[in-house]
Amino acid sequence: MTKSKTLSPALPLLLLFGTLLPGLYPPAASAQTKSNAEGAPASKFSYPVARKSDQVDDYHGTKVADPYRWLENPDSAETRAWVEAENKITFGYLDQIPFRQAIKERMTKLWNYERYTVPFKEGGRYFFTRNNGLQNQNVLYTSASATGEPKILLNPNTLSADGTVALAGRAVSKDGKLLAYGLAASGSDWQEWHVRDIETGKDLSDDLKWVKFSGASFDKEGKGFFYSRYDEPNKATKLQNSNFFQKLYYHRIGTPQSADPLIYHRPDAKEMLFGSQVSDDGRYLIIYGSKGGKKENTLYYKDLTQGDALSAPLVKLLDDFDAIYNFLDNDGPVFWIRTNLAAPNYKVIAIDTRDPRRDHWKTIVAEAPETLDDISVINDQFVAAYLKDAHTQVKIYDLNGKFLHQLALPGIGTANGLSGHRQDHE
Repeated sequence: MTKSKTLSPALPLLLLFGTLLPGLYPPAASAQTKSNAEGAPASKFSYPVARKSDQVDDYHGTKVADPYRWLENPDSAETRAWVEAENKITFGYLDQIPFRQAIKERMTKLWNYERYTVPFKEGGRYFFTRNNGLQNQNVLYTSASATGEPKILLNPNTLSADGTVALAGRAVSKDGKLLAYGLAASGSDWQEWHVRDIETGKDLSDDLKWVKFSGASFDKEGKGFFYSRYDEPNKATKLQNSNFFQKLYYHRIGTPQSADPLIYHRPDAKEMLFGSQVSDDGRYLIIYGSKGGKKENTLYYKDLTQGDALSAPLVKLLDDFDAIYNFLDNDGPVFWIRTNLAAPNYKVIAIDTRDPRRDHWKTIVAEAPETLDDISVINDQFVAAYLKDAHTQVKIYDLNGKFLHQLALPGIGTANGLSGHRQDHE
């Protein structure tokens, strides 16, 4: 193996998991330590010294030392110098591995193939991402038709010279005219959102800061979108502090962020996170509430026909954190919801918001032996993806939950990207 000029595809995996293969390491690499004159192990490398500070925290009378607290500031000159010294040792060692270049060439060849994501459609336009093979991030494209010539809408690879700015979220207005997109720099959870005119490819003046753990949901008219953010943090410690009291806002296109009205928050629950979704008919604003790592959520709504997002009354439809509830679509005041309440493999229920008592709920698509991974309402039908024996089954039901047929797939595998609107024929 060590004499071969080609590498087995499994070889990089063995290296990544630290398996020692003869001949792949520098002559001295197998001995991480050596003994000094007294027989005690001595380090092979001269590691940079991480100083110990006098930092001590007092937790209700119990003192806990935290001497390396200074390393939690990644932007300090001292931390940067320490990291650079560590990297010098690491890459100085890695660069001696004789097969490292061969591994890189083999992995590059394996990874270099064109790939696409499944398109989605808004306002008659199609959107998808493409990677030519070796791009760090997928490029977002749009087309006026399924067979039309696509054009680049957003190429995140050009956002920074060093490639450290990433596309962290996106949303398209229901008329297909505007793209809201979030950017994250250097792996941070903080996002900055912008708005782009899809026809011209030009950014508008909108600039939203202090967004974290949030998407965006446009209203029916495309005049603005709902999003969640935090109050502006202390700039000196924004990458270190915990964030509490997330708030749901509405941003009107073309206005400054300072004018965004607050839609909902919970000053009594500092760890609550909020997501939002506007129903396809534009009538309802759905508000999800979650707590930290809990999967269970609440589901509230506002009927926007009874006023705007500010004045419409908030209805706490599901407020017990007893299950996962995903709003799928609605038939007037009747909500279709995917849930695992008393159904570990998930089912679809209908809740009439005019009488939402639990004993009035109706099961539309019953729980199956397979897990209901994903479901959408497309062409007035439920299109459901189930996980069976580690592969996907796609089944079609009518809106009353009657099974119609199973989609024939070309073989055993995973199918994803099922999306569309109730009125769509695709």
